[in-house]
Amino acid sequence: MLPAVPDRALAELSRTEGGPETLALLVRDQDTRRLLLMRAVLDAARAAGPGVCPEPAKRRLREDWALLTAADRAAPGPGSPARARLTQPLMGPWARRCLTGLTPRTGRLSEPGRRELLRDLAYFSAIAAVAAARADLPFTTRLTARDGVLTLPSLGALHTAEPGDTEVEVRHAHGVLTLRRPGAADVRVHLETGTGAWSGALAWTPAHALPGLRPGTAPMPLDDLDPYRVPPREPGQSALSGPAAPDHAERKRWLQTWAGTAAALASGGERRPAEALALLRCLVPLETPPGADGRGSCSATRREAFGALLSSAPATPVAFAATLVHELQHTKLAALSEMVELHRAGPEARYFAPWRPDPRPYDGLLQGAYSHLALADFFQRRALAAGTADRAQAWAAHARYQAQVAAALPALVGSPDLTPVGRRFVDGMVAAHERLAANPAPRGYAARAQAYVKAVRALWTQRQPPAPPLTNR
Repeated sequence: MLPAVPDRALAELSRTEGGPETLALLVRDQDTRRLLLMRAVLDAARAAGPGVCPEPAKRRLREDWALLTAADRAAPGPGSPARARLTQPLMGPWARRCLTGLTPRTGRLSEPGRRELLRDLAYFSAIAAVAAARADLPFTTRLTARDGVLTLPSLGALHTAEPGDTEVEVRHAHGVLTLRRPGAADVRVHLETGTGAWSGALAWTPAHALPGLRPGTAPMPLDDLDPYRVPPREPGQSALSGPAAPDHAERKRWLQTWAGTAAALASGGERRPAEALALLRCLVPLETPPGADGRGSCSATRREAFGALLSSAPATPVAFAATLVHELQHTKLAALSEMVELHRAGPEARYFAPWRPDPRPYDGLLQGAYSHLALADFFQRRALAAGTADRAQAWAAHARYQAQVAAALPALVGSPDLTPVGRRFVDGMVAAHERLAANPAPRGYAARAQAYVKAVRALWTQRQPPAPPLTNR
């Protein structure tokens, strides 16, 4: 049975808002689902036959879980190192991948599939080791460096000289990890508060983090190490650019842009930095895609990685603030959709969306309209704020997003597939859109935006396949 969502929370979310209690509700539900998913992985491993998950792998999972349990007891509470590791966003893709491998449709795995599953399950040992180290438990364990890299999430990565999979002995005592490999000097790694761990060894790459979005808030991990940070490329689907490994200059660019992002978010209303602080848990850098003069950009969120934002290096604080507004709406709506059923529409792609050249399914149209509605609100507030230097650009962006949402709302409202809760949600979106119209963009901006949407619709219509001819029966 789906959990209930209070009327107040549904109303706030329908307006692309969300007070502290509403956002906390989404976070609690997602954290609970993540822990249940982890339990499902352990149960599936226990139930799997030896052809899928052999007994040594099962035994190691039990040992890792026992180490996590000890870490949770050593440092209990909602913010314990063990729970922080298990609810970290990129544990979601790892768990989904493991669960898929442990429950093959045919009941059997190919040999390459089995090898990949065992490598994935071995990553859980690194999770347990990090949690135990953060809880200051002494331990000794053996981990696997995958393709020459041993990743310790939130700490960093050890690069071995061997290109394949290599065992590494890991010892922890008093905040220091000792990493030992045959034929190589020991690497001593000193834990730091929050994200990262330092070492004088060249083989060690520390995890990086940006400062808190606002003074006094937690640092924001910039995760370019996690092996599950970017989804695999699917044939026939538009793919993100590949994962980036920022060098010193690129990390400096991230830092400079990030430093102005909180102020840029606040210029579009105080709710925007508040939702970023509540929902955003890590940033995953992507390569900058090809674009005019290298200024292309891409970003995404992943339903299975609640709290993670994937993005190419942002050009300006305002551009990145808009990216956050856009992507965090997807995060909110995806989380809400797991708590309540908003519609029962199928996956058929047949709806016009002014921001895409291809037909969209109903759920895709709803997601896009919702994020664009938030952007229309963000840029209108920027345009109306005193002292906005780029007021003209803000009005132009607002008018474009406002016109795009106006073109999408009739299909959303008119769908017979909306549930009663979904009907209230979409009606709330309509009301929010109408409230924005009370402060319209200057006439020229609105006219250009409407002409743009009209031209896009005409082009989209031309590209659609012709309807089959009518026949007499």
